[in-house]
Amino acid sequence: MSKNRLIYLPLGGAGEIGMNAYVYGYGAPGKERLILVDLGVTFPDMETTPGVDLIMADVSWLVENRDRLEAIFITHAHEDHVGAIGRLWSELRVPVYARAFTAHHARRKMEEAGQDPDEVITAGAYPEKIEVGPFKVAFVPISHSIPESAGLVIDTPAGRIAHSGDFKIDLEPGVGEAFDEAIWREATGGRVRAFMCDSTNVFSPKPGRSEAELGPEITKLVADAPHMVVATTFASNVARVKTLAEAGQAAGRSVCLLGRAMRRMIEASVDTGVLTDFPKTVTPEDARDIPRESLMLIVTGSQGERRAATAQLSRGKYLGLEMKEGDTFLFSSKTIPGNERGVIRILNAFSEMGVDIVADDDRYHVSGHANRPDLERMHRIVGAETVVPMHGEHRHLREHAKLAKANGFQSIVAVNGAMVDLTGAAPHVVEHIEADRVYLDGKVIIGALDGIVRDRIRMALNGHVIVNAIIEDDAALGDPWVEVMGLPEVGESRAPLVDVLEEDLGQFLGRAGRKTLADDDKLEEELRRIARKVTQDEIGKKAEVTVVISRLEE
Repeated sequence: MSKNRLIYLPLGGAGEIGMNAYVYGYGAPGKERLILVDLGVTFPDMETTPGVDLIMADVSWLVENRDRLEAIFITHAHEDHVGAIGRLWSELRVPVYARAFTAHHARRKMEEAGQDPDEVITAGAYPEKIEVGPFKVAFVPISHSIPESAGLVIDTPAGRIAHSGDFKIDLEPGVGEAFDEAIWREATGGRVRAFMCDSTNVFSPKPGRSEAELGPEITKLVADAPHMVVATTFASNVARVKTLAEAGQAAGRSVCLLGRAMRRMIEASVDTGVLTDFPKTVTPEDARDIPRESLMLIVTGSQGERRAATAQLSRGKYLGLEMKEGDTFLFSSKTIPGNERGVIRILNAFSEMGVDIVADDDRYHVSGHANRPDLERMHRIVGAETVVPMHGEHRHLREHAKLAKANGFQSIVAVNGAMVDLTGAAPHVVEHIEADRVYLDGKVIIGALDGIVRDRIRMALNGHVIVNAIIEDDAALGDPWVEVMGLPEVGESRAPLVDVLEEDLGQFLGRAGRKTLADDDKLEEELRRIARKVTQDEIGKKAEVTVVISRLEE
């Protein structure tokens, strides 16, 4: 009989920041009972995923083994941890456990996707434990940049696992629970086989700073500003939104929240009891009539999102409100790598308006992730035999593994798809699973390898030609006609590109033999080859070509 084993398998979030999805299993090899921790999204960009709405982990392996999956546990309500639950739950169909604030958001995700929100079960914090299959799972409160974040302590017959989730060590987070070392020591007390740990800020050498440090600086900035103040931050950072609102209130300003995500987060915080004393706000309609020097807007869009309030204000009016010369705009946030272009575009637009911009200033932002010294402290608190880096790009994982080893812990770099056996004396990769990604494209989920996005990129880079030909009795009926998209009208010959294409394609049809004209595949191949050669000769690009052959039958 096969010996039981304890496995760890990241399907997303290990080798990238975002799209978190981590599998744990216990049992005989290939028959392990499984749980999934987090099911998040990452976001597309126009360069590599044009037109895509969301990117999610490919859970095909889990779907194939759905009869072995016991439950899903969500650590916190950031999109990269909960954002895919509504879209992918129907393929997995197991109970979802989360703490109250996170469960609130998970239920909304389920409802929006037409799934039953009652499949999301509200769990209490440690010492409460949830028993599913061979696992006992406890949500251990931990500080982060969103309320009610939790790490997990997972007890199995083969030993205890600690899963940090996203975290920082903050003793005064403002909203949500402060980091409590005693609770973590108690919850992880005894022999911890492996600690899966957040790697995001492993390259930041200084100890992390508390959210509480920002209040006085933001209050002073808002009080000293001569005209309207607008501030943006992550909508999910409820503590920061509250700090900003309190600064506006202290300066005698009316506070207005702009952006659906911002309002939704504050409402969820109030509904779940996380937030009890948020300053009074005014509606955008009322804000229009308030003198500019007495108004503060707190808006969505800190990452340059085109449809968010920040971007809308940078392009002109938004809900009747606009920026003017002498106003102050505060980015109380850090730009996530990959979003720089969108943010810089907004900064320049505000600069052209004469707006005073405050950005990339540590006085007004602290990270929600543990820096290098705090990671070392957390390693010591948990005291696991092995530290397994997660939640980071490959360079983060590798550096985190080096850090753990330097302090006397075993470590292993496990990227998406690497199944790690944690049972023996030293963890090791036993299998590689296909761990790709899928895209939400409009209303449809498509695979990254389906070729759809690749074709979209090729059309964007090279333009598109449609060739139409009519064939009757294995002879061309008239000349072909051509339509072009995304290509210059005139090429090197100084003649219209469409005319050059139609001339060369028409000459080919006129001399083509009956055997070629009778074979759709051969005819399509030749017409495509000629069209691509013409575009290469005329404009220096081999266009994507679609050939439409219509046959008239008697």
